[in-house]
Amino acid sequence: MLKPEIKELLMDGTVIPAHPLALDKNRKLDEKSQRRLTNYYIDAGAGGVAVGVHTTQFEIRDPEFNLYEKVLRMAAEEVQNRELQKPFIKVAGICGGMEQAKEEAAMAKELGYDLGLLSPGGLSHFSEDEMLERTKKVSEILPVFGFYLQPSVGGRVFSYDFWCEFANIPNVYAIKMAPFNRYQTLDVIRAVCQSKRRDEIALYTGNDDNIVQDLLTSYEMAVDGERVRKSIVGGLLGHWAVWTKKAVELFDEIKSVRDGEVIPAYLMRRNQEITDANAAFFDAANGFKGCIAGINEVLARQGLLQGNWCLLEHEKLSPGQSAEIDRVYRDYPHLSDDSFVKQLSNY
Repeated sequence: MLKPEIKELLMDGTVIPAHPLALDKNRKLDEKSQRRLTNYYIDAGAGGVAVGVHTTQFEIRDPEFNLYEKVLRMAAEEVQNRELQKPFIKVAGICGGMEQAKEEAAMAKELGYDLGLLSPGGLSHFSEDEMLERTKKVSEILPVFGFYLQPSVGGRVFSYDFWCEFANIPNVYAIKMAPFNRYQTLDVIRAVCQSKRRDEIALYTGNDDNIVQDLLTSYEMAVDGERVRKSIVGGLLGHWAVWTKKAVELFDEIKSVRDGEVIPAYLMRRNQEITDANAAFFDAANGFKGCIAGINEVLARQGLLQGNWCLLEHEKLSPGQSAEIDRVYRDYPHLSDDSFVKQLSNY
């Protein structure tokens, strides 16, 4: 079960960056920078971090790297060392088939993580029933943060009926919707609204192409003759791994107006600006091939990483991607938190 203060924050909504992996020029773990990143997210005002997820690079689980336990432990240690006086949600990425997922959930629980973000990646051979059974088994070990991963980076499409069954699993407390598709996002929202557990499940956006609009929109569904309202209360996003201080400030602005009848026009403009920036960071022009390197590139420019290196050599910036990052830096200086990062000299 979730700690009451963690559940309250999760349900209220918060900013959860997907934690990158810090490497040196030899593609070895840069422990100092890895720990610096965790502290950066805390200082930026994030409400948690997600570690061992796509942005951390799924390859950390491969025997040749064997970094999964280490990066989870390091992040947990940094959070503990800060002795925070407010809740901070620790989410562990959980991957693989039944046995691997159970092992990772047990490890994350031992390290003090609050929830497991259960990835469907690489399991196209599993039926929907098998995916649901996997979720149930993991949820018996660690509270589950569901994940609708976009197909272009290893996810798959699930039916509306799948999400109806998923929402009824007792220890599921949140779902990250990241199909980058409005229809599929609606499938999840409808399913949660139909569930008797709808007040126990927080909806989080992972749609990096539509962040602000997702967070501003309330959904009303007809359920047994009544109108049920549900909102996307927060985000667990790779995009929020960079320029995090500004993301937190924007999120607070959104929370202050999202339940009102009038949405300031500038927030809709901001949505398009952030989507444009995300296209550069995530390399949308090349099918997201450079998405992890793009995030790392921005962090390297800020001095938080030594460089944009990834574990696999073919994971790198695409031709023209650096120039696109230059452009969004130039076009949207108000989205950057470079000046804030420069003040963080205590790491």
